[in-house]
Amino acid sequence: MRQAKAYYDLLHCKTRIAVLQGGTRSGKTFSTITLLCEWCYRNPNAGYLITVVRKSFPSLRASVMRDFFFILDREDWYDERNHNKTENTYSLFGNTWEFISIDQPQKIRGAKRQFCFINEANELDLESYRQLALRTSNDFQGVSMILDYNPSDEYHWIYDHVIPRDDASFYKSTYLDNPFLNQETIDEIERLRDTDEYYWTVYGLGERGISRETIFRSDVYSELPERAKFLAWGLDWGYANDPTALVKVYEHDHALYIEEVLYSGGLTNSDIGDKLKDFGITRHEEIIADSSEPKSIEEIHRMNFNIKPAKKGADSVRIGIDLMRRYKLYIKDTSTNAQKEFRNYKWMTDKNGKVLNQPKDEWNHCIDAVRYVCLNKLLRRTGKYFIQ
Repeated sequence: MRQAKAYYDLLHCKTRIAVLQGGTRSGKTFSTITLLCEWCYRNPNAGYLITVVRKSFPSLRASVMRDFFFILDREDWYDERNHNKTENTYSLFGNTWEFISIDQPQKIRGAKRQFCFINEANELDLESYRQLALRTSNDFQGVSMILDYNPSDEYHWIYDHVIPRDDASFYKSTYLDNPFLNQETIDEIERLRDTDEYYWTVYGLGERGISRETIFRSDVYSELPERAKFLAWGLDWGYANDPTALVKVYEHDHALYIEEVLYSGGLTNSDIGDKLKDFGITRHEEIIADSSEPKSIEEIHRMNFNIKPAKKGADSVRIGIDLMRRYKLYIKDTSTNAQKEFRNYKWMTDKNGKVLNQPKDEWNHCIDAVRYVCLNKLLRRTGKYFIQ
């Protein structure tokens, strides 16, 4: 019987890790479950553990577990005596399947497993993936870690930490690679081409899309343009749980060039002052800092630095974001923390996935430092806003 492309991709995979990127209904999940069930059939009583993971258990139950039990019923393999509904495990031909979510750390860090299938892997954080990978053996040639996902994130740890590995194979599929879809489903997917460009890119073509939630688009630079104008230093306070972030901001040809100079936690004001001296910052260079700590600003000012509070108002965060979005943004190639922040800074969404006009309070230390500079140095150029 003919199978979806993802089935044959996995069947012939010779590396430890298989990454299945694809659009909706491309057959990634069903193919993976089918192959693992067939493996159990061909290797009875091997005593292997197969772990299936997703971020939340309700989503896991509605997707992978549904496909798994459908296949067992179709092949007449289901036996209630082998199904532990309390532990969410199933013994299939002497091999154990366990279904877990990442909010079960004792299971993620539990027994060594031979196979690990991470469904919608882009929902997980890098640390959870690493914990799963560390406890998944590679006792035989061929795949033992399988990740599938719809590429709804333009940037993700999968692209940085998994796909480039020598022991990983990358496969892409779309709905056209699934021979089991009826015409009605195909028509519904193809309707996205004319109604929603983002959904068509991600769920139709299986390509990485720019999320609606992502606030900024940025590129990387290695050398400043010759005529780039220095605007100011931006400083965002931190201490125990958050880093102190210091950035240097330049402007050229309606673009901002941003360099992360400091990104460190546990710094006192005295420590920060010593760092500013080490960076060679003079009294002629402005430092724009978070105005919420006037005492810290005064202490740094008494160390002979030209530090000023950022302009603040009822909607200064939103105004600052709006100002930054008017410029092309370039991040220094060595500024790794700033690059991560600009990639991951996103709008909040409601329970229905609607994007709200309010940023998430995360991935924003360098971004806030840049925003302070924009509020003080660029806001005066427009009459659209009034801010104290």
